[in-house]
Formats: sequence, structure tokens, C-alpha cells
Amino acid sequence: MMLSFFDQFMSPTYLGIPLIALAIALPWTLYPTPTSRWLNNRVLTLQGWFINRFTQQLLLPLNPGGHKWAVLLTSLMLFLITINMLGLLPYTFTPTTQLSLNMGFAVPLWLATVIIGMRNQPTAALGHLLPEGTPVPLIPVLIIIETISLFIRPLALGVRLTANLTAGHLLIQLIATAAFVLLPMMPTVAILTATVLFLLTLLEVAVAMIQAYVFVLLLSLYLQENV
Repeated sequence: MMLSFFDQFMSPTYLGIPLIALAIALPWTLYPTPTSRWLNNRVLTLQGWFINRFTQQLLLPLNPGGHKWAVLLTSLMLFLITINMLGLLPYTFTPTTQLSLNMGFAVPLWLATVIIGMRNQPTAALGHLLPEGTPVPLIPVLIIIETISLFIRPLALGVRLTANLTAGHLLIQLIATAAFVLLPMMPTVAILTATVLFLLTLLEVAVAMIQAYVFVLLLSLYLQENV
């Protein structure tokens, strides 16, 4: 029984072919393509308004040098939100519950921000490793601590997204199993459990959106330090 709870996090295969590539490519087909017409339909108008508002909010603390990342960060935000939301549907697979995928997003983007900082302003980038006014005996220790914290950043990005989504899916499955088992024995308790399940599902919808936003927001903060 315990193994079946974690079966939902296994990458599905068909004839020995992993289907995670299909799960990753599917979100891009769900968004309407902008047209060259003067007037768009309501869906395209709402989509454009959301993208514009999010891009303005995300790039607000960045200087003009960081605005080149607008397309990348906005696309990543939409991609993560769509994958996380689709993973809440029954009989679906959530690729972002795989640590390898999240680290594949986190490590290259974090490394790009570090390389940009080292190339454009190496003195300021290295200055983050040693706070101003540090006593001389603490300098080696603080440099080691700050270096470790710098390299932990991509791991924290990937683990945060994976852990939150995995815990939410496990809770939903555990409560759903409890409600199904209790239904013939204690219908009242089963109804209360189903109510809790409904509220938890609403919470997971919010978590799916918030975690995608936090992932992109932290990347923008790392970029802000280096541009």
C-alpha cells in the first residue's frame, strides 16, 4: 500500500519510451496563438493582460540590463504554472515532482546569473562573499559560509518546488484513500473527510501557482544581484 502512494511520481512509459517529454511539451499547445488582427478575442486579451502585468511586476526592481530576461522568465512562469495545474487533474503526471527536472531548470539559470555577474561586475559579485566591516579573524570563515550558501541556491530552488508539490499530492492521495475506505463504515466521517479533501485541493491549486511564482521570483532576485 505504501508503494502505491509513490507510484504517481514515477515517470510513465509506453512501449519502453518515457512520456515525460510529452508531458513537458503539452502545455505549449494549450495557449492560443496571438493573431495579427486589430481585435483579439477575450481569451487572447486576458492572456496578454496577464503576461504584461506579470512582466512589469517581475522586472520592476531590475535595471534595464536585466530586462533582456523578460521573455525567458515569463515563459518559465507560464510553463511551471501550467504543468503544476495539469498535475492536479486525475490520471495525470506532474513532471515538476521530479527533482531532476527542477534541477535542470534551476542550475543553468542560476549559473547564468552568476556568470553575468562575474563578467559585468566581478568586484561587486565577489564582494557578496564578504560583508562589509567583517572582523579580520572571521574573514576566512565567512567566505566559506557565503560560498556554500551561493552554491546551495540552485539546490534550494529545485528542492523547494519538488517538496511542496510532492507533499501536496501525497496528502491528497492519503485523504482520498481515507474517505474511500471510511465511506461504507462511517459515512458521516467520510463526508467530513471529503470536505477536507476539497479544501486541500483548493489549497493545492494556490500552492501550484505560488510555487511557480516563487521559483521565478527567486531567479529574478539572483539576477538583480548580478546586473
